[in-house]
Amino acid sequence: MVETWSDRAISGSSMFRAGIRSLLADAQAGRFDMVLSEALDCISRDQEDVAAVYKRLRFAGISIVTLSQGEINELHVGLKGTMNALFIKDLAIKTHRGQRGRVEAGKAGSGRAAYGYRTVHQLDANGEPIRGERAIVKEEAEIVRRIFREYASGRSPKEIAFQLNREGVPGLRNRPWIDATIRGNPVVGTGILNNELYAGVLAWNRHRFIKNPETGTRISRVNPESEWIRTEVTHLRIVDDALWQTVRERQRGISALYIPNIVGSREERAKRLHLTNRPVTLLSGLLTCGCCCGGCHVVSPDKKRSAVATGRYRVLGRSVSGVNPKAA
Repeated sequence: MVETWSDRAISGSSMFRAGIRSLLADAQAGRFDMVLSEALDCISRDQEDVAAVYKRLRFAGISIVTLSQGEINELHVGLKGTMNALFIKDLAIKTHRGQRGRVEAGKAGSGRAAYGYRTVHQLDANGEPIRGERAIVKEEAEIVRRIFREYASGRSPKEIAFQLNREGVPGLRNRPWIDATIRGNPVVGTGILNNELYAGVLAWNRHRFIKNPETGTRISRVNPESEWIRTEVTHLRIVDDALWQTVRERQRGISALYIPNIVGSREERAKRLHLTNRPVTLLSGLLTCGCCCGGCHVVSPDKKRSAVATGRYRVLGRSVSGVNPKAA
């Protein structure tokens, strides 16, 4: 049989691709006896993955033939695998350097425009596109100011998101608002309330992404503050400095309730977090599982109904049947 396997617009540095996985599955089923590829890097650009694919196909009695090297052997796998991996690393370095140059010139490094801004498409004198230009969207900018004002006045991100959705205000990329979109992560600088661009500062390289070899997903890691790049872009300021600082003060006040949880015993941290989240009630901190002695909390599908009366509890992440305290 003759069949084509492809993974269009997907990085060759990952094995988590439908095409390559389908090829390996068909190889084990004995559906073909040769793989023809334009080059070895079309199969994978990762040294470990190239070797793994080669070993699996060889075990199945299948050879790899490329248009440039002919039939692939162990020497090709070692040399070309190393060269392809270095190419990927060199490309990442060049891309990173180009993005840094744009940021230092006051232009966005990469990615889509943040909420409140739009991408400006224009050409230079040579007809080449000018990348990284942004402009303020007045309607969205007013929503950003509203979010900052309401948070500074004491409203929670969840309340703000609920009200915006109730009024039919579209969020980023026309999605509904959620509290995480507003709250974000102050350390990484994500979320509406932590985007320094609203304060007229273009912040870049605060975090990097590392691919998990077990799952293929990208994991965010915070860079040292010495590697962060900040550039003043006053023409893109949406929130005035006084409002920005008020929001920062409230965030620090809330963080002060949680950060101390990293100090002390496990029981002390759990107790402080519990008291921070909810007031003490009749069974708070007293109900435990009779089998594993783990802590329990009440789970109810209907918040209007008494959760205790339902006799359903969650123990260590598992929903189990409990004893109705009123019947005890």
